[in-house]
Amino acid sequence: MTKSFGVVLVSHVEELAFGLYKLVKEGAADTSVTYTGGTDEGGVGSSFDKIMKAVNDNEADDIYAFYDLGSAKMTLEMVSEMSDKNIEIMDCAFIEGAYTAGALIQSDNKKEVIDEQLKPLIIK
Repeated sequence: MTKSFGVVLVSHVEELAFGLYKLVKEGAADTSVTYTGGTDEGGVGSSFDKIMKAVNDNEADDIYAFYDLGSAKMTLEMVSEMSDKNIEIMDCAFIEGAYTAGALIQSDNKKEVIDEQLKPLIIK
């Protein structure tokens, strides 16, 4: 079942991104969730190409994107400018935010409800 929204997870470490993916899928089995982590060479960091692939592989056209550190956000911003998808980069707690969004998407909530539930998790 394809949902109207999807979740993209971006970490500096592939294993961290995969672990969060597994957690989010526990509460959002039918939600399109994709992830990536690390550099093209497998090191710690972020990769434009890997993030673009995670976005393109996501079944949804409207994406909530979560990241772990600032350079991942900067790379996500570049990807969002190059993608035809609507990508909302979330400045909130990585784990809690991604899990909350996934569960709310799974429950067919409207964007306004998802956004409202994510507000307390926004990092100021």
